[in-house]
Amino acid sequence: MPIIHNDCRHYFTDRPCKPHKQRGRRCGDCSEYDKILQEILIVKLDAIGDVLRATSLLRPLREKYPQARVTWLTRPNATDLLKHNSLVDEILPFNHEALLVLQTKRFDVVINPDASETSCRLASLANGKERVGYWIDEAGEFFCGNEAAEHWRYMGLDDDLKKANQRSYQDLLLDICDLPHVPNPIIWTLSEDEKRLASEFAQQHNLVPGKTPILGLNTGAGSRWVWKKWTLEGFRALVKGTLSEQPDTRILLYGGPEEVERNTILKADFPDAVVDTGCDNSLRQFGALLSLCDVLVTGDTMGLHLACALEKRIVALFGPTSLPEIEIYGRGAKIAPEMDCLGCYLSDCDVRPACMERIPVDTVLESVLREFTELA
Repeated sequence: MPIIHNDCRHYFTDRPCKPHKQRGRRCGDCSEYDKILQEILIVKLDAIGDVLRATSLLRPLREKYPQARVTWLTRPNATDLLKHNSLVDEILPFNHEALLVLQTKRFDVVINPDASETSCRLASLANGKERVGYWIDEAGEFFCGNEAAEHWRYMGLDDDLKKANQRSYQDLLLDICDLPHVPNPIIWTLSEDEKRLASEFAQQHNLVPGKTPILGLNTGAGSRWVWKKWTLEGFRALVKGTLSEQPDTRILLYGGPEEVERNTILKADFPDAVVDTGCDNSLRQFGALLSLCDVLVTGDTMGLHLACALEKRIVALFGPTSLPEIEIYGRGAKIAPEMDCLGCYLSDCDVRPACMERIPVDTVLESVLREFTELA
């Protein structure tokens, strides 16, 4: 029988590997044999924006375990976030088949950075030699892997601790997961088809990335927190001010189904300068179109984290969520009003004017113009 290296990164149980299929390699003397020394499972289910942010663990993880095979368990609606990511060997959607994998495959390290009960039970269910982060044993006892994990758990239970925090989510994750503090970007890789989609959209709308200034406005912020998004009046005044200072600027509108009305209004108000990218794009399409802008104005949203991964200049606006916790990697500005109740994480409140209503247009405009200057 021929030699089969089932510990190789390219190995499949039921079909030829890529080196064999594409280049005729054979296992016995294959020059592309890539031996796996550790099997690592990451359990990161929620929320979708945090799943994307957690990709910042991957480079430090590879630094610590350079010959590991990484399997990532997440909810089906988040699997698109991990597509084309060369640092993830297997994306495992959370379904009944995933439970079979957890119980029958041996993992050297199981990493769970979430204290949610579902995530903890999955981390415990996994057939793992070592567990990092959080897990629950058969008796229902909750475990934190280290002091950093314990502190993060209590931050999730205590509003005062949450408000007092001055460290970024990414920085906290590294400590929870016992990983080295090496460069830890958010990772989002565009496919060639997605790059082509963006290029065709740019041509269709006479956009010239890299030559004409392109400002992106991510006008929404989902429905969970009413005051995570800036006001329509704020965006309207920002467009007017930007065009006054930089008349050749093109403006791209981004959003989801909830932003149809406000983006339609902005497009109608500035028809020659504004391009609506659409509010019905898939997550992958949204990321591809986001790659076209130079500077993005956004609330604390998925769009912010995608812009970080795409290395865009960012003007991020904050109200009910934690400003220090959001990492923008030194590429932009974070703006919040002066209020004692910032970072309350309330879905709505009765304070008026509300936090996002207090963010001055002039401050945002100054930041936008400054970010364009940084690109020059």
